[in-house]
Amino acid sequence: MTRNPKGPRASPAVKTGVPILRKDAKTQSVRSASVSRGNLVARASVNQFPPTLGDIDLHLFGEGRHERIYEKLGAHVITHEGKRGVAFAVWAPNAAQVSVVGNFNGWDGKENRMRRLSDSGVWEVFIPGLRDRELYKYEIKHGRRKFLKADPYAFMMEVPPDTSSIVFKSTYKFRDRPWITERARRQPWREPLSIYEVHLGSWRRILEDRNRPMTYQEIAPVLADYVVKNNFTHVEFLPLKEHPYGPSWGYQVSAYYAPSARYGTPDDLRFLVDHLHGCGIGVIMDWVPAHFPKDAFALGRFDGTALYEHLDPRKGEHPDWGTYIFNYGRNEVRNFLIANALFWLREFHLDGLRVDAVASMLYLDYSRKEGEWVPNEFGGRENLEAIAFLKELNEITHRECPGALMIAEESTAWPLVSHPVYAGGLGFDFKWNMGWMHDTLKYFRTDPLFRAGNHNALTFALVYAWSENFILPFSHDEVVHMKGALLNKMPGEEWQKFANLRALYGYMWAHPGKKLLFMGGELGQWREWTETESLDWHLLQTPVHKGMLKLIHDLNKLYSSHSEFWESDTEPAGFRWIEVDNAAENVLAFGRISTLSGKEVICVSNFSPVVREDHRIGLPVKGTYKQILNTDHEKYCGGGFGVVRSIKAEGIPSHGLDYSASITLPPLGTMWFEAPRK
Repeated sequence: MTRNPKGPRASPAVKTGVPILRKDAKTQSVRSASVSRGNLVARASVNQFPPTLGDIDLHLFGEGRHERIYEKLGAHVITHEGKRGVAFAVWAPNAAQVSVVGNFNGWDGKENRMRRLSDSGVWEVFIPGLRDRELYKYEIKHGRRKFLKADPYAFMMEVPPDTSSIVFKSTYKFRDRPWITERARRQPWREPLSIYEVHLGSWRRILEDRNRPMTYQEIAPVLADYVVKNNFTHVEFLPLKEHPYGPSWGYQVSAYYAPSARYGTPDDLRFLVDHLHGCGIGVIMDWVPAHFPKDAFALGRFDGTALYEHLDPRKGEHPDWGTYIFNYGRNEVRNFLIANALFWLREFHLDGLRVDAVASMLYLDYSRKEGEWVPNEFGGRENLEAIAFLKELNEITHRECPGALMIAEESTAWPLVSHPVYAGGLGFDFKWNMGWMHDTLKYFRTDPLFRAGNHNALTFALVYAWSENFILPFSHDEVVHMKGALLNKMPGEEWQKFANLRALYGYMWAHPGKKLLFMGGELGQWREWTETESLDWHLLQTPVHKGMLKLIHDLNKLYSSHSEFWESDTEPAGFRWIEVDNAAENVLAFGRISTLSGKEVICVSNFSPVVREDHRIGLPVKGTYKQILNTDHEKYCGGGFGVVRSIKAEGIPSHGLDYSASITLPPLGTMWFEAPRK
């Protein structure tokens, strides 16, 4: 189980718990007057207008089955009883009184009090005269205390560190209907999937303007051109939901329905997704249902009680990240999360969600010592409520959003994560292969003199390669917290570091499993990633870094154009070992096969820093094999060893195959050969 934290725990400037409302708190967020019109709205009697939620809405919400609850709770600009205004609704069952406050009423909770709808715990009010972009919060009374909370269902928030919710009504019209229609017909496990993982705030910053991050609108054409040019199929964004503390990278979410205002409006994000779709690029976003921060203005102790979280810290607090854990057994909380997943897939046309920290959800004793956790009703360590939630989540999202991908970051041996619920699985489409990642990096960190003793770190992944639909990730988690950049993990002198990384990429792109690479890895960046600085784009002025990017470009192009790598990616018939046990020479060879066409590509890797001439490798059929990749090629700033147009299979049996060829293996290099048609 991974225990790597998603950045620092919480903003040190924000106290946790429920704040008492002081006199000066009424002016909170008023400094963002440019967003609000500052108009005062007359006090609205709670009985002046009938409720904007019906009995069916409340019934479904109470059962946890309202899949569009975000259209009812929150703030919505509507025409109600002939009046234009904003309908507010919030779930706060343990509150004694709830009011809407904002610039429009001087932040005075006596002006616009809400009414409670039966025993649902939902409070609502319609305020005529209010319009789009009004600032607001909820003033909640619990016992003798009054405190302000942002709206859990707000569609827009202020730019941090300001924390007010903002009324927002989208006017964006998507133009990607052909993309969405075609997506529903795809079979992603039988298609190429090469994902470029991006932290939007640090991919490319504008140095001339106070080193600020690019906005959603600004980054759209630049990122799209870069991803298309380098032949990635998808972009995966680190969480873009609003979060109070930038160094959490978006993994400590305070507003689940609001894109981060750091980069623009919600419609600006819609434009970014739409533009990427128009360029043929899929869009995935990290989604965080495992925990949320304790910041006082947000979800924690929302109505004065543990509402979204468990009260018992053994179930309700995360020891690694200093955050609260959702109460998955509560219908309204489960509804909040499932509707949120649907919201991002429907309203922003995302092509998938990568669900963060699934392992921490599955196990009640995750990162806990004896006595720090509560067993389930059967005495086990499995979180039965979280398991039921994940299954329901995946069934509903697949039903409602055909073709959308649900991807699990799950770091343990939990079985059947990417198998359908009806077959006993959790229902995800793919699972990150964290075992492959850790074993592979362990091998490549090792000096080649001692790699023979770690040879099984490369071969073990094929023991379980088809137990799940895997994605091979070199993610952001591997290049932070003093772990070093991928290039700096490689041993040896500078030429060896680059050759090692190129050989690793060639091996990775041929290995069973879809691909994911965090930004900067394609450049061969030397330093660790930090969220406050742009990637080191100046490195591309250096031939060896330019060669690394050229390699990634070619790998993605060859990968997408050769169905051998992905058509039978999830079945053992799509793979064959050729040379598996040559630990002494650090040599590995295997074939990737398309079971539909019978085509095959042979991958041969030499992970030692010496040239191996006249190395005999077994081949499946007679004929001429075209070399389609050599990571030591001069165009990648390699030494040019083993670069040939083709090799010819001889009738000499080797490695259990009827044919073979004698080839030169480049030092720290990977080669691909396209087999002739049978």
